[in-house]
Amino acid sequence: MSMQDAQRRTSIPRRVLSGLHQPLPPGTAPVRSTTRATPRATPRAAVVRDRAGRRLYAIDGIRLLAALMVAVHHYAGTNRVDQPGNRVWDRPVSDIMPTVFRFASYGWIGVEIFFVISGFVICMSCWGRSPRQFFVSRVIRLYPAYWFAVAFTTVVLTLLPGVWDRLRTRDVLLNVTMLQSGSGVMNVDGVYWTLWSELRFYLLFLVVVWTGLTYRKVVVFCCVWGAAAMLAPISKLPLLELVANPEGAWYFIAGLALYLMHRFGQDLLLWGILAMAWLMGQRELGIRIDEVEHVSGWRGSVLIFTAFLLAMVAIALGATDRVRGRWLVTAGALTYPLYLMHYAAGTTLINRLRDTMDARLLVVSVIAGFMLLSWLVHRFVERPVAGLLKRGLDTSFARLRNASG
Repeated sequence: MSMQDAQRRTSIPRRVLSGLHQPLPPGTAPVRSTTRATPRATPRAAVVRDRAGRRLYAIDGIRLLAALMVAVHHYAGTNRVDQPGNRVWDRPVSDIMPTVFRFASYGWIGVEIFFVISGFVICMSCWGRSPRQFFVSRVIRLYPAYWFAVAFTTVVLTLLPGVWDRLRTRDVLLNVTMLQSGSGVMNVDGVYWTLWSELRFYLLFLVVVWTGLTYRKVVVFCCVWGAAAMLAPISKLPLLELVANPEGAWYFIAGLALYLMHRFGQDLLLWGILAMAWLMGQRELGIRIDEVEHVSGWRGSVLIFTAFLLAMVAIALGATDRVRGRWLVTAGALTYPLYLMHYAAGTTLINRLRDTMDARLLVVSVIAGFMLLSWLVHRFVERPVAGLLKRGLDTSFARLRNASG
C-alpha cells in the first residue's frame, strides 16, 4: 500500500494508520516562559523554564527519549514493517531482529508523551503573554524546521522512489501551510498528522490566553474540553469531533493539570483531573492498539504511559530540579526536526541500505545521521529563520496596532 493510498483512507481520521500517520511533537517544542506581561520571544532554541526562570532540563531529556522511541518504532516496530515483502525490509522485521521488534513495537507511545509535554509547556509559555505574543512564538517555533522538512522529504522521495510515492506539486505546496489535513490533503510525510492535533489545541487554548490565564480559567477549560471530548464520539457531529479532538484531548489536559501543579502546588482537584486524564488515556491507548498498532499489548502500553506520567509528576513537583546538563539543552533542540524528518526519508534509506550491514547497526546509523542533520537544521535553519520571522511579525503587528483606519 502506498503512503498516498493509506492517507487517502484517513484524510481527517479518527484513527490513523501506524507507520503511516505516526508521531512526535511535536509542534510541541517549548518557548521561554515568564510572568512578565511583555516578554521577548527568543528565536534561538526553545527554552523550557518555570516561573522562577529555572530551566526544566528533565523535560528536554524526556522529549528526546520520546522522539527516539517514535523513530525506532517506525524503523523496526510497526505492523507495516513486520509484513512479508514490505517495502522497507522486504521481510518481517520480527524475523530480522526479534528483540528489537519486541521493544520497538511500543515506541508509538512517544506520540502521547509529546502531547502531554505540549500541554505542560504551552501553558507555561503562555502565562503572562498576550495572544499576539503566543501567536508569534508558535509561528517562529513551528514553521522554519517544518518548511525545511517538507522540502527535504519531497526531494528524497523524488530522488529515491520505490518506498513512498511523492505527492503532486500542488499538494506539496499546500503542505507548506501546515493546514493540509483541514483541507483533506495528504501529508508529505505521515508523521505530520500530529501537527494537526497540536494546531487544534493551540486554537482552543488561544481563547483562554485571550481572556488572561488564571488557575481558575485553565481548570474550567480542562473540564469543559474534557466533557466535549467525551461527548464528541457519540454526538455524531463532525464539527464537534473535529474541535474536541477526543483522540488527543486528555493527553493535553494531563499536561495542563501538571503545569498547574507545578505553578500553584498540588490539590485534590488537580489530582482528580490528572486521574481522569489517565483513565481516559488508557482507554485511548487500548483503542489505538486494537484499531491501528496491532503489535503491542495494552498492559505494557499502560505501564509505559503511567511511568511517564509519574516522571512528569516528579518534574511538576520539583523532584528533578537538580537535573542539569548542557547536553539536555541540545537534546531539546534536536527533537522537533528529528521528528519531522526521520520517517519517510529514513525508511527510504533503510530500503536502499538494508543489505549492506547488520539491521540493528543500520537502524542506529540512520537515527544517528538524522540527529546530526537535526542539529544542522536547528543551527542553520531554525535559528536564523526564526529571527527573521519574529522581526517581521513584530513589525507587522506594530503597524496593525498603530494603524488609524
